[in-house]
Amino acid sequence: MGIKRRHRALAAAPLALALLAASGCESEPGAGAGPTAAPSMSGASSTSVARVCAKPAAGPANAPAGAVTVDPAVVGDLAAKTKSSPANTTFWLRPGKHRLGRDRYSQVVPKKGDRYLGAPGAVLDGQKINQYAFGGTAGNVTIRYLTVQGFVAPQNEGVVNHDSADGWVIEHATIQNNSGAGLMAGARQRVRASCLRGNGQYGMNAYKAEGRISDLVVEGNEIVGNNTGDWERRRKGCGCTGGVKFWAVNGADVRGNWVHDNRGTGLWADTNDNDFRIENNVIEANDGAALIYETSYNAVIRNNTIRRNNWVEGRRAADRGDTFPFATVYLSESGGEPRIRARTDKIEVYRNVLENNWSGITLWENADRYCNSPANTSSGDCTLLVRDTDRCARPAIAKPPLYADCRWKTQRVDIHDNRFVLDESVVKCTEMCDRMAVLANYGTYPDWSPYQGEGVAEAITRTQHNRWHDNVYLGPWKFVAHDPSRILDFAQWQSTPYQQDAGSTLDLDPRAGG
Repeated sequence: MGIKRRHRALAAAPLALALLAASGCESEPGAGAGPTAAPSMSGASSTSVARVCAKPAAGPANAPAGAVTVDPAVVGDLAAKTKSSPANTTFWLRPGKHRLGRDRYSQVVPKKGDRYLGAPGAVLDGQKINQYAFGGTAGNVTIRYLTVQGFVAPQNEGVVNHDSADGWVIEHATIQNNSGAGLMAGARQRVRASCLRGNGQYGMNAYKAEGRISDLVVEGNEIVGNNTGDWERRRKGCGCTGGVKFWAVNGADVRGNWVHDNRGTGLWADTNDNDFRIENNVIEANDGAALIYETSYNAVIRNNTIRRNNWVEGRRAADRGDTFPFATVYLSESGGEPRIRARTDKIEVYRNVLENNWSGITLWENADRYCNSPANTSSGDCTLLVRDTDRCARPAIAKPPLYADCRWKTQRVDIHDNRFVLDESVVKCTEMCDRMAVLANYGTYPDWSPYQGEGVAEAITRTQHNRWHDNVYLGPWKFVAHDPSRILDFAQWQSTPYQQDAGSTLDLDPRAGG
């Protein structure tokens, strides 16, 4: 997993977030199946997350004063009226199914500050013909109370905010059953109280072709059943699927979301992301990991309920005899870096409940993956400490500062005050689903690499300040250190030379302590 993964105006209205109810999530045809009961926070936080797909908030029943009314009976009316109206116009879409033209590039191109409000029952439908719903580079566009469905964006492209323009606000929207990504992201984007459901590749692909994305907020959304196209099987090892993917995002708050039943990973930050706060989410029943933080920096992961993730991908790996500790929270070549400005200078994982997932947390470093290495699957990218790939070459890479700065390092990870529960009778496993790990591979490639041998494994295990402490373990947990073959019991994990989990407790009974 970690060895190959990659790829590559009106003020906002107060959120009327729908709180969790006791009944189940309703699914529409083409959407991923939902769990039979709405989620609850089992001890990590008292905060509820939005249950918005089954009960979306209704938009205004009448056109706001001064708004341009859009008629669903007129094909292309939305795009035409957007083109003929000045910037900062409010558009109100009447109830009914709105369609664009028959050309695949008939998308709406907003002007700066435009606002789109859907009446109850307003749907913008791509008819499986149009590739994009909203595109262009205009900033500060708002989309509220609108369902967007049936668009056929190509792989890695998105339907809403196709061109990753800055300052967009998407609230109380339902973006479902599209190919590609439901939406893209630009700087200062706000995605709140929306349903991102049943999209072919991602619910959201936070990617910008030029530059980095900053100040992104993803709050109170339901992100469910995405990657219906099963892209990891179609392009093995592409690392290009999941609920939400983040690329080169500098500053993100991901909070209060219900991320569930996605094919693949729930939340995945990949390649030079920095300064994330991932908190108060319920992340459950995703086929793969709940969270991957890969070749990235500085994050706080707290107060999340994480359960029943990774059953499909973890079991598949075990069945083929793979001994790698495929984790539910997977930190791959990622760590704290004080030289990169952020709200924290480490990766801190605390006050989370992880319950009946396939394995727990894995900290991993691929000794052959670094800037300018042919084995680096993030080809063309360098660390945020160097940036220029040409500098990470021999002979300079073999000595300071490049010896350290050309690597994405899993370092300064602080894992504490979490509750890890594993009931093998629930997960239906007897081995390989019970791992907590800190490890690396043996460096071999290329022949000029200064990281050959066990140096990286020794560093991640002993000298890079990766620390577990004050956690509670319930169930038959095992621990992996240095490399996949070194499997430890709890006493060995706590003892010299590893000295992990000081102040922590383990009870083999997964039901102990309530």
